Amino acid sequence: MNKAADNFRFVFLMAATLGIMSLGAVQLMKIQLVDGSSYLEKSRSSGIATQVISAPRGEITDADGEYLVSNKSGFNAVIEKAFFPSDDKSVNRIILTVAEVLGEENVEWEDILPITSDAPFEYEADREGDVARLRKNIGVQVYGTAEECMEAMETLYGIDKSYTDRQKRIIAGIRYTMVMRDFSVSNRYTFAEDIPMAAVVRIKELSYDLDGVDISEEAVRVYKVGDVVPHLIGTVGAISAEEYEENRDSGYALNDVIGKGGIEKAMESTLRGQKGTRTIEIMGGSVISDKVTEEAVPGNTIKLTVDSDYQRKVQTILENHIYWLRHQTSSKAKGTEADAGAIAVIDVKSGALLAAATAPTYDLNDYINNYSAVANGENAPLTNRVTSAYYRPGSTFKTVTATAALNEGIITPTDTVTCKKYYTYWEGWSPECTGYHGRLNVVEALRESCNIFFYDVGRITGIDLIAQYASDYGLGGEMGLEIGRGVKKGYIACPETFEERGLQWQAGNVIQAAIGQSDTYVTPLQMAAQAMTIANKGVRYETYMVDSVYTYNMEELVSRTKPVKAAVIEDKTGYTFDTVTKGMVEAGAFEAYTYPTLSEYYTDSYLLTDLPEKTAIKTGTPQMTSKNDTGSAFIGFYPADDPEIAFSGFVEHGEWSKFMIREIISAYYDEFYHIEKLEGMTEDETAEMLADTADNGDNYNENYD
Repeated sequence: MNKAADNFRFVFLMAATLGIMSLGAVQLMKIQLVDGSSYLEKSRSSGIATQVISAPRGEITDADGEYLVSNKSGFNAVIEKAFFPSDDKSVNRIILTVAEVLGEENVEWEDILPITSDAPFEYEADREGDVARLRKNIGVQVYGTAEECMEAMETLYGIDKSYTDRQKRIIAGIRYTMVMRDFSVSNRYTFAEDIPMAAVVRIKELSYDLDGVDISEEAVRVYKVGDVVPHLIGTVGAISAEEYEENRDSGYALNDVIGKGGIEKAMESTLRGQKGTRTIEIMGGSVISDKVTEEAVPGNTIKLTVDSDYQRKVQTILENHIYWLRHQTSSKAKGTEADAGAIAVIDVKSGALLAAATAPTYDLNDYINNYSAVANGENAPLTNRVTSAYYRPGSTFKTVTATAALNEGIITPTDTVTCKKYYTYWEGWSPECTGYHGRLNVVEALRESCNIFFYDVGRITGIDLIAQYASDYGLGGEMGLEIGRGVKKGYIACPETFEERGLQWQAGNVIQAAIGQSDTYVTPLQMAAQAMTIANKGVRYETYMVDSVYTYNMEELVSRTKPVKAAVIEDKTGYTFDTVTKGMVEAGAFEAYTYPTLSEYYTDSYLLTDLPEKTAIKTGTPQMTSKNDTGSAFIGFYPADDPEIAFSGFVEHGEWSKFMIREIISAYYDEFYHIEKLEGMTEDETAEMLADTADNGDNYNENYD
């Protein structure tokens, strides 16, 4: 009986065990075959991830603290890897849905794929490096076509054949960009920045079907005053592959924003701030913990030396002059082909840049929103003519030759040369002057801008000394301005320059070099530095445009730029710079007119001698492409006896740039500045003004530059 009972219990236990094992097997089979993908997703969506918190970028103000560049709160469409599907079908569907939502609101998203947007697909122009990188990354042979790359990406990214060519291109572009931006659990992907509220609402409405897609509130760069020194401010943008390789050791990620030009690039380390971190703990696809482990530190704010109000006035002065030249009706009209130019103004006592006008110019907001229209604008508006345009200085260079000859004892203030219009030192070659000036000393020669005087003095002084003094003045050299590679150096005519440029130097070249012709090419910024050096009696400061650096909200001063002496020309005679300045002051008093009847508010012409103090200037009419194609240049400083500002200007294919000097000075001393932008006037007002100008224009003094 007991044995039978034992047998029964054994059989029962075995049956129960087998039943449990069978149920377990069935459940295991369910896990493996039926719910396998779900469990796999949950296992992938579990763990701890560390994410970077972006730091607000430092802002930029003008000299008075007005914000030129700031940040605003904006909404970005982002993708979080931890919640994003892993299968291509879902990924592609979500990407296309978000792209369509953004497209409906005319929102652009980042797409670095160097292939045209529509079929038949071709590589985009001027992107050879990006094309080579694409082929390598997706495993296409080095000579593979754009169509072959698209086919490879369709396979690589599992893009369904049912999609249209345009849809395939959208998906491929975004997925390739995601890979190149290092999309990962710790590095979310920014789909689009600063999207409108309508797109935010729509994405939120569709969130149930857009796993991993989220809306993030971020600091967005705003160019509040986009028309003030845009060339010097620069912009920011997504970091390129090359920039990433250069900066990866500094903590940059592939999805970072970086300065692309101007101060935004030059002061990148100051503006970028320090990233923070957050730790996210995920269990079964749900966030169970989200903590900020290190706060982001905003970048520092930069205060510039440029005053917005003064900059706008100087810009208007330049644009008005070009506009006026092009609309002259005088019988003696000159410079009607004027189309571009520049003005630079710097602080004599420090080298601080006060204004930098270039025409044509642009607005940073237009640059960002419609780059191609700006880039293709007439007369190269993206060129910063203050720092990057090369011009022959013409007769403004005569101050350099005078300095060298006086300071080295080659001439004295009383030595004279006789001008009979033609220079006859060499047989068979007689370069000429603008007139018959008779006997002149150096002060009179500067006033009259006599070529014959400076031909002779230049020949005797020699090219080596002239080139050395030009270099000391800053011509053809480094300026110190923070934007670095955006500042060109230029050339000084001398045997070494000729050799570098594959030209043959001849003895007669020295006299052309002595008057700022030949192969001397400088920038308006260098010309202003030259004027500053004369004003300082031989002391040249490095130019700069960053006045100071503050903490983000300008609560605490971090640093202030101190003037740096770049060069000192010793006054060996005790009268060198006083003599040159005297010649420039006489040139200023000698000029017949400044702007004649520029606006309806002017009742008569303005003389430089009407200013409260004396003005020191030197003008020039350098050749551009030929003898008959000239530009118009000037340098100067004010007041002559105790200088505060130094300035320079150049008008391409223009004339009478000296007429701008009075207004540049007047604008700096607000109390007697009054000028209106000509293009803002009505047609009748403009016609009336130009008629008055034409009448007065017949009185212009043509003989002096």
